[in-house]
Amino acid sequence: MEVKGKQEVEVITDVLCDICGDSTSGDGKISPQFAVLSANWGYGSEHDGEVYEVHFCESCFFSALVSIQEQRRSMMLATDGFEHNPKFGLILDRSCS
Repeated sequence: MEVKGKQEVEVITDVLCDICGDSTSGDGKISPQFAVLSANWGYGSEHDGEVYEVHFCESCFFSALVSIQEQRRSMMLATDGFEHNPKFGLILDRSCS
């Protein structure tokens, strides 16, 4: 026999960017569109047991990605091994282009 009733369930309605504080859902007009940088440091790490999670809006994510690429460029120039990659970090492109 089924017994039915209503239950209130918490759901994520928005994710705020940890960099700029902006909504990633367009103030509720769309589902949250965000990126996550995460780390879970384990045994042997200087940060053993620490867990990090940072949420980015689209704009802040791509600004951070440019910064990471610039850091990589600076490091690789010393070894003459740098080649610019406009798709740096991209593993899947589902665009209809």
